[in-house]
Amino acid sequence: VSTSHLQLAAFVLGTVGWILCTISMGIVDWRVWHVNNTTIISSGIAWVGIWKVCFISYLHVSPGYREQFCHKFSGYDSFIPHEIYAAQGLMLIAMFTGLLGLAATIFALRNVYMGITHKTLIAPFFLLGGFFYIFAGLCVLIPVSWNFYSVTHNQSIAFPPSYYMPSSPEAQEAGAAIPVGIVAVILLLLSGTFSLSYRFPMTANTITK
Repeated sequence: VSTSHLQLAAFVLGTVGWILCTISMGIVDWRVWHVNNTTIISSGIAWVGIWKVCFISYLHVSPGYREQFCHKFSGYDSFIPHEIYAAQGLMLIAMFTGLLGLAATIFALRNVYMGITHKTLIAPFFLLGGFFYIFAGLCVLIPVSWNFYSVTHNQSIAFPPSYYMPSSPEAQEAGAAIPVGIVAVILLLLSGTFSLSYRFPMTANTITK
């Protein structure tokens, strides 16, 4: 048990990182657009996520919605930029692989705290969890960095007329999803590093198979 303190910290950091990854994936404001025409976009601000775009409108632009209008992206939408497509796939992969990392770490920690001394039931699972954490962190890093690049260069999106969105904003800024994703990357990479640092103690009473 005394040799696995870092791995316990890895589990805690990995759990928080995975939760933040999931939150970032679901947040709608990856990119915050500021527009001049407030006829439909009443607040002058639209939120562009990786799954949908939303804005506040006081007109009936969508059945059942009086103030907030959201339009979900479809897998067949050709206007969606590559960074959003990449974010959709990579964030799902990150969520899945991060969950696998948590499962592997939990199994290894369970064996440690139950006093199981079989090397093959501890060390490989810490290593596996570490690789999953790092892979998940990289999967989050790519879309977060790519979308942040698009924001800083004020890149446009050719929305169709049914979205009631201009093709280019007056200005745009990074939404809450990007800093949340950055924190998730840091925690997942730290968690992976801690997990990979595990060294199985070799003592006279250790049984290895």
